[in-house]
Amino acid sequence: MDYSDSISLVENGRGCFSLDPVVGCYEGTALDKNGCYGACYAKSYSKRYGYDFSKNTLRYFDNEEHRISTVNKINTINMPFVRMGTSGDPSSDWSHTLDIIKAISLCNKAIVLITKHWHVLSEAQIEEMAGFDVCVNTSISALDGDKLIELRLNQYKRLKFYCKSMLRIVSCDFNNNNPEGTRLGYIQDDLFKNEETIDTVFRPSVNNKYVLNGTINTSESIFMGKKSLVSLYNKDTHLGYCNDCPDMCGAHGCNRNKQIGIFDK
Repeated sequence: MDYSDSISLVENGRGCFSLDPVVGCYEGTALDKNGCYGACYAKSYSKRYGYDFSKNTLRYFDNEEHRISTVNKINTINMPFVRMGTSGDPSSDWSHTLDIIKAISLCNKAIVLITKHWHVLSEAQIEEMAGFDVCVNTSISALDGDKLIELRLNQYKRLKFYCKSMLRIVSCDFNNNNPEGTRLGYIQDDLFKNEETIDTVFRPSVNNKYVLNGTINTSESIFMGKKSLVSLYNKDTHLGYCNDCPDMCGAHGCNRNKQIGIFDK
């Protein structure tokens, strides 16, 4: 079934609050029916509940009362930011995403966007984004391939001149005894040489193609208090709830959090 086009503030299992302008991901599922790297959590969630994740659904406020109510809810959440890009990619329609950002721009939280830049911001759009208190997390991985890595790195660097820009690296414990694993490991090392990076652990299934072909190593670890299969590159990567995460999706560098004293030390 199709997703509703009514936008809503949702708290996920990690305690992060999301307001997705777009749900579903045509672009990711076009590359792999199971989503990015064959392991998209949002895709598996949609399958469980019968939603069509292969379609991009734009979400809107029903009316002005709905918009005001949502902003008031955002103001009361126990996190310093609200996130866009949990169950869809904001880049699927940047114009619409900017409309939603504008609609909630008076909230007292920073706005974090997580995107793979399936579509690139125009110069006019990026200048408009600069007027809001946003932090853009460019999601990237050595698994992306050369062309997508180049595109995403360019957008991450381009955004630095306009807003807080983070490189959100989906990392893996690449198998150095595997030629492809060795090659991808070098690419990953170069990604982590960039400034302002966030390490996001890869959580594949036992049937994931990178597990089956030996490209990555996996181990059982505790993720949010439960046993989970992970490919852990950095043993210090946060595997718990969002309110304990030191990275906070980069929101600690946003102007609004500085103004209201969050993270000031």
